[in-house]
Amino acid sequence: IHLLCKMKTLNAIVLGATGATGQVLLDRLLKDANFSSVSIFVRRKPKINHKKLTVYEIDFSKIEDYKELITGDVLFSCLGTTLKNAGSKDKQYLVDYTYQYEFAKTASGNGVSHYSLVSSAGANANTFFFYPKIKGELEEAVKKLSFKTIHIFQPPILIRQKNLIRTGQEIAIKILKKLNRLRMLKSQKPLHVSVLANRMINEIKGSRIKEIRTFSPKELG
Repeated sequence: IHLLCKMKTLNAIVLGATGATGQVLLDRLLKDANFSSVSIFVRRKPKINHKKLTVYEIDFSKIEDYKELITGDVLFSCLGTTLKNAGSKDKQYLVDYTYQYEFAKTASGNGVSHYSLVSSAGANANTFFFYPKIKGELEEAVKKLSFKTIHIFQPPILIRQKNLIRTGQEIAIKILKKLNRLRMLKSQKPLHVSVLANRMINEIKGSRIKEIRTFSPKELG
């Protein structure tokens, strides 16, 4: 049974709606007739208004205080930061693991049936490397929650909007594109955030109740 067969329209929740992937995802959801409402939870209110959109400005360190607001059919989690922006490993861990996990746990406890997570290529709970370890730990933790369906996306390096692209990423993308043209590292071909956002929504529409799927960089390319 497909998710949309059971519900005529879906109510979506988005975490990370002001980020590169989240911005595109939000735009697509607001235009999609299959979604009747979209709730976003943010630290700072974005300059966007839409009849389907509800914006909640929250303190992510106090997610329990907003428990009654975290309701819907689908949770899209695109939250994330960099070590540079966070300022320390502890603060990055808060954003990339603690806040996302606590929010997901609350959503699943409130009966949200579907969870769609943007993780990272190379996510591995057993690695010694800090960033992929966080992502891997989050993947393993959310798989134990009571969502009926879980989609985990492990994109390669993402091509962001021009105003959001980071210098290091821009250099890496150029190098990878040159290597790809030489038929090297094809599984790590850079992926545009719009492609990822569209795939997340399309997989929701075609998803079956009771499934856990992980999409590797190769599957997303």
